[in-house]
Amino acid sequence: MAADNLRSDKIWMDGALVPYDQATVHVLTHSLHYGLAVFEGMRCYRTDDGRSAIFRGREHIRRLVESAHIVEMPMPYSSEELLKACADVVRVNKLAECYLRPLVFYGEGEMGLAARGNKTRVAIAAWPWGAYLGADGLTKGVRLKTSSFVRFHHNSMMPAAKASGHYVNSILAGYEARRGGYDEALLLDTQGFVAEGSGENIFVIRDGVVRTPPLTSILPGITRDAVIRILRDGGVEVREEFFARDALYVADEAFMTGTAAEVTPVVELDDRKIGAGTPGPVTRKVQEVFQGALHGRESKYRGWLYYV
Repeated sequence: MAADNLRSDKIWMDGALVPYDQATVHVLTHSLHYGLAVFEGMRCYRTDDGRSAIFRGREHIRRLVESAHIVEMPMPYSSEELLKACADVVRVNKLAECYLRPLVFYGEGEMGLAARGNKTRVAIAAWPWGAYLGADGLTKGVRLKTSSFVRFHHNSMMPAAKASGHYVNSILAGYEARRGGYDEALLLDTQGFVAEGSGENIFVIRDGVVRTPPLTSILPGITRDAVIRILRDGGVEVREEFFARDALYVADEAFMTGTAAEVTPVVELDDRKIGAGTPGPVTRKVQEVFQGALHGRESKYRGWLYYV
């Protein structure tokens, strides 16, 4: 994303809204050297009644706080303070729709892996961001390549935490896939079962049954959770179970979910078409209901919206 698109008037930093150019850190910031930080990706949408709302804001902030707890990082603000700060960032920057990035990290002070005395710092930025895998990806679907990089074991990097250092694995997988001409990578777990994309959860559909990997070596996606509920509310069977990558080769449909990716159809894996090679009816229905929920059109899911 170009720097000009990231620029906003204000960024929330350590309890205050500061001008964009003043939201800086020292080069000896501990998290910059060692990758120990946690973050969230959230989206704010304009709803049909004209208001703006953060999708599942409370759930995102809960995961942020839990991520910090998992990696033993003291959190200096309450969940309510953080959620209010997210809304303040949207309002002060006059953004009807945007992507929000809360980041919790250790500042400068001590160095070394055993350092424990550095202050926990928190920043929240917002910027306009379109479809993560491209507008065509949402309508026509994306092509995936199984990565040579494996998703880490859950006793190595604790995937329930959305930690910054985890994403080195994702970045390398994404580089590899895009260098080969694909839209995104699919990572397997250490047992060889399907895990997730570089930044998305994965769903596969065959004979009307939807399957998605269990919460073992994957991030517990908030969009994933929403989609599972939408499917089950619609009478679709959803199973959380392990499966190999060839389950996608012979699937009727597949799609990926994530805050940035929303619901993106997958039409090809490893140069093999999935189903007809076009987004299928279950995927399209999930996209329709999900978009309705984002924009306040689905009364059943209005509780997912945090109005700013």
